Amino acid sequence: MSRSKNRAQVGKSANLPRVDCTPLLHCSHDDQQKIRHDAGANHGAMACASLYAVFVQTVAGSIPCSNINGYERSDMHILILGGTVFLGRHIAEQALARGHTLTLFNRGQHNADLFSGVEILRGDRNGDHSALYGRHFDAVIDTSGYTARQMQAMVAALGPQVPYYLFISSISAYGIFPPGQHFDESGKLASGEGDYASDKARSEEVLAAAWPGRVALVRPGLIVGPHDPTNRFAYWPRRVAQGGSFIAPGNPARSVQWIDVRDLAAWCLHLCEHRISGSFNAAGPENPASFEHLLARCRAVSNSNAEPLWLDDATLLAHGVVPWTGLPLWIPQDDAESGGMMLADNRRALAHGLKLRPLDETIAATLAWDLAQQASEADLANPRRAKNLTAEHEAQLLARFMG
Repeated sequence: MSRSKNRAQVGKSANLPRVDCTPLLHCSHDDQQKIRHDAGANHGAMACASLYAVFVQTVAGSIPCSNINGYERSDMHILILGGTVFLGRHIAEQALARGHTLTLFNRGQHNADLFSGVEILRGDRNGDHSALYGRHFDAVIDTSGYTARQMQAMVAALGPQVPYYLFISSISAYGIFPPGQHFDESGKLASGEGDYASDKARSEEVLAAAWPGRVALVRPGLIVGPHDPTNRFAYWPRRVAQGGSFIAPGNPARSVQWIDVRDLAAWCLHLCEHRISGSFNAAGPENPASFEHLLARCRAVSNSNAEPLWLDDATLLAHGVVPWTGLPLWIPQDDAESGGMMLADNRRALAHGLKLRPLDETIAATLAWDLAQQASEADLANPRRAKNLTAEHEAQLLARFMG
């Protein structure tokens, strides 16, 4: 019997909505028995038998699954690889608030004393993984992986029995974003290796091959909010709050995308708690938003009198403004490789539980954090920190083009 025919007969005999089975594959024998018992109690003996048939067929690799209907854990032991800087920090904070037990694995170079009472394992993604040997966790959240070699080492350290692994990849894994073209998770990944995009893509492939059906590949766009070390999104709330005329980039009506780090953290935990696997574009807002709208909301939140001077892509490039970092969220609209980067289709993520807060909340929290923290010399020298348009450069552009 062919796999497709076998799959069709299983679904027909059950006469039930499609169920998601990954947790049944990776839980203990006792838990499997309980799930089958619960299914029988809810849907009758035939439903129970059909669910077990789905389990058997899934083990044989013939039925793709993402998670089991109604599966939820609120008391997980979660390993976070990283967990003290930005996204990992927010995931850790929210996980503790939700009642989960945490273990962090990192080098101890950033905010080493941030979480009291949490188990800390010292190691290095590029070297010593011995602290992980023989350990078992209900879920692993990887916020600090970048290369296939790192993923191979982690697979070797954790072994084949990992129940669930969530990897923070990137929108960049697609590699090329032609102007005007929206893209979903079926898009082709970057080829080759040795740069950020291709390394993320190869990392995804290693994990998917090692733990099939147990991996969530989360591809965020620009992650924004409190504790962001890159100084990208924060530029706009800060600059608009300062008031006066300022340079605004490109086409005011052009769509922009971002995701609040707190929303992303909460959703990562939701995926873990329900063991939802697959690949997801993690971007917001839920409905398209223009650059003009973003800057207008920055102005409203800070009650600013700031007025934008919009300069087109060609003018900005001709005067040495650097896309993406010089003026965050700006990429020349006709750029052959990146012009469509902020046209990610996020419907799959929304359908699997991603909740996005209003833009005003993101702006207000980012601005409050930015004003409260004082960037140290080390912060300013951080290679991850964007080199924004300087006040002097902005003044030159305003003087030339305001007339």
